Amino acid sequence: MKYKVVEKFISVNGEGQRVGQLAVFIRFAGCNLRCTYCDTMWANEENVSFQQMSQEEIYHYIKNTGVKNVTLTGGEPLLQEGIGELLRFLTDDGQLRVEIETNGSIELREFAEISPKRPVFTMDYKLGVSGMEKAMKTSNFQYLECQDTVKFVAGSMKDLETAKMIIEKYRLTERCAVHLSPVFGNITMETMVEFMKQNTMNDVRLQPQLHKVIWHPNARGV
Repeated sequence: MKYKVVEKFISVNGEGQRVGQLAVFIRFAGCNLRCTYCDTMWANEENVSFQQMSQEEIYHYIKNTGVKNVTLTGGEPLLQEGIGELLRFLTDDGQLRVEIETNGSIELREFAEISPKRPVFTMDYKLGVSGMEKAMKTSNFQYLECQDTVKFVAGSMKDLETAKMIIEKYRLTERCAVHLSPVFGNITMETMVEFMKQNTMNDVRLQPQLHKVIWHPNARGV
């Protein structure tokens, strides 16, 4: 089995529960969504250049970095043919901490049942600003646990109101970590903090994308 890898690099996690920690990133080609604010649209184009890598090649690249945190991203990594096999292969190494960044539109059940150690999910819930909210599978919330994260990327007050409703309806803060992030350039963090204060959003974390603070927002390989 070969996987379509468009980037592989070491950086710090820009989001999720291991934000700020070193991670080795494997970025796969392709996505089933077209979010208005997508910062990796180039990786989703049909003619994007990619390297075909086997699970053994991906594993050896990761191990040779010496970095324990592994982030599989995209695009949408769960669209890759045979991705479950790769996840089982990587999680069999007890020293690696494997995280999947997924867009909220892919059924997680198959991957949540990987044993004895399943990957960690950082799952988006796409709000109205994305144009993709109708694609969200709220059924995925049942598979999330304390090590997982639901991320809401907001661009307006309406988005924040929707996020609050979803968090409360599904009692997400009792199930997993919950993060709010701003659409870069659309809404200020001050506005988001005021909303959190006014609505007493306990156990919800404001988390700007760290890599966009450190580097240019459109930089690749960071």
